[in-house]
Amino acid sequence: MAEIRQERALRTREVLLRAAAEEFDEKGYAAALINQILARAGLTAGAMYFHFKSKEDLAVAVMNAQRHRIEPGLNARGLQRLVDITLVWAQQLRVDPLLRAGVRLAVEQGSFGMHDASTFLEWREIMVTCLADAESDKELMPGVVPEDIAEFVVGACTGIQLYANLVNGREDLVERTVRMWELLLPGVAVPSAARRISLDAERGRVS
Repeated sequence: MAEIRQERALRTREVLLRAAAEEFDEKGYAAALINQILARAGLTAGAMYFHFKSKEDLAVAVMNAQRHRIEPGLNARGLQRLVDITLVWAQQLRVDPLLRAGVRLAVEQGSFGMHDASTFLEWREIMVTCLADAESDKELMPGVVPEDIAEFVVGACTGIQLYANLVNGREDLVERTVRMWELLLPGVAVPSAARRISLDAERGRVS
């Protein structure tokens, strides 16, 4: 019985996160209303407040869900894993409202009084781990500092998706991400590793 209750609670939390993400994605934080989130979810206020104390708490949970929308589908290591993270992220931003909402909230949070860098820092640490593996596998050029590259890629991806969103609703975000790596890899990877790295945009197509 306890397991059934726990599964029900987890399902309720996921339904709330999805409904909140859709509302945040469409309207932004300020215009998103709790009653509209509850209507989307088909749940009561009591169900929401069991899991989340406030709209801000919901927003933080949506922002922090980003990595879980990307990493489960990856199986590569080192530089290829880092490239795949960005390709899957670029593709999923076009089709996954939870990921889109998380990115939108993370970028726009200053406008509604939040200053939480944790999602950016989390991506940075994930990328540092990929680059540390790449360094261990002798994929990196001499003098390349994993922390510096990770910091750059997080910032570059943030800027690319903002630009692509304004230009064409992110329709070519995967292609822009591929181009980023075409420019970056020659200065980061040793030639033999650079030749092995697949920049096939289909690596970003997840089922």
